[in-house]
Amino acid sequence: MNSAEKAIGVIGIGYVGLVTGTCLAELGHHVCCMDIDAMKISMLEKGETPIYEPGLPELLEKNRERMTFTTSLEEVFAACEIVFIAVDTPPTFTGDADLSRVFQVLSSLPGVSTGHHVLVMKSTVPVGTGTKISSELARQEAGDIDYVSNPEFLREGTAIDDFMHPDRIVIGSRNPEAGARVAALYEKLDAPVLETNVPTAEMIKYASNAFLATKISFINEIANVCEAVGADVTVVARGMGQDHRIGPYFLDAGIGFGGSCFPKDVAALKQIAGNSGYHFQLLTAVIEVNELQKRRVVNKLQKHLGALTDKTIALLGLAFKPNTDDLREASSIVLASRLMGDGANVKAYDPIALPNAARAVRGVLLCDDVLSAGEGSDAAVLVTEWDEFADLPLEKMKELMNHPLIIDGRNFLDPEKIRAAGFTYEGIGR
Repeated sequence: MNSAEKAIGVIGIGYVGLVTGTCLAELGHHVCCMDIDAMKISMLEKGETPIYEPGLPELLEKNRERMTFTTSLEEVFAACEIVFIAVDTPPTFTGDADLSRVFQVLSSLPGVSTGHHVLVMKSTVPVGTGTKISSELARQEAGDIDYVSNPEFLREGTAIDDFMHPDRIVIGSRNPEAGARVAALYEKLDAPVLETNVPTAEMIKYASNAFLATKISFINEIANVCEAVGADVTVVARGMGQDHRIGPYFLDAGIGFGGSCFPKDVAALKQIAGNSGYHFQLLTAVIEVNELQKRRVVNKLQKHLGALTDKTIALLGLAFKPNTDDLREASSIVLASRLMGDGANVKAYDPIALPNAARAVRGVLLCDDVLSAGEGSDAAVLVTEWDEFADLPLEKMKELMNHPLIIDGRNFLDPEKIRAAGFTYEGIGR
């Protein structure tokens, strides 16, 4: 890197931070990635990726010469004028976003941020956080720092494509010059740039995720009605989605949403509204529907098996969605806990997420393949629609299972094919 050329800093090398840093390097920027986890940094320096994201290892290798990795905040601020914060903001027990990692970064700034810097928030933070951070930076006399909100809209499993081909780039700033500098980082991308103030940028992120979660809970409610009246929700959703005002996306009925964004962001927006004196009734219903949807799967099992005490249930898929190893707020965790609470034994298989599952789903017997999960099981529940599950070894599974029962929690399988193989099949709203 030319001595006069400043790198772009990224603090927090999780799903968002690592994808952001790598894609910025792909756009031609030099990037300095920082994390307090020394093991993670060591892995990246060796060319190993600490998370599973399709295409990421290849993109990291391609851009290695433009990327450095460190545990030193001082090194980041010495090398970079624009620094992204991409640390985790998990939910607290009240539903608020936990900003402790964000403020941990801020508390470390005095003395390291000499010269002018632009601090860019990629982490999802509640509306009003930018104002608090600006006040905190002034109180700490942390240096000449502008603050910009630049929310991410990445989906795990397709994060690289989402970054490189965004629907929009949102820039919220108090200083238009600082906002323009951040917008310039994305000039090679063919996407509209929406420049606004900080609170509006923060709200765009929460409102977007809450609306998508609402679509999911809505179609799940429709699915439940479809079951009662004999309609097929997959066809209903197709008919709805052909209306351009509605669109086809996020109308897949199933056992509910999970992951690192929707559950916490919906809860956080509801809490933001409550803290402001407004009762967000719609989001209360969205959350309730999502929780009840897992219980409906248990009810389907009980319909066919009776009491679940000492029954063995195989979960096919553990990750909250395919093409990721992330189990945060995954439906599998809630479902496994409820099944075990009803006295069932639970087995599970996932093509990618098993290493993380050992910590996330205690008490579940983790299996190396579909047949091992199905052996001795009284039913199999498809939880994550991995591609490999589209062609299940049905004949062998039928021989190994105690009861040939499949609950398709994602409406992913072919009902006729499953029934023709001698299984009882139940989907969601079909």
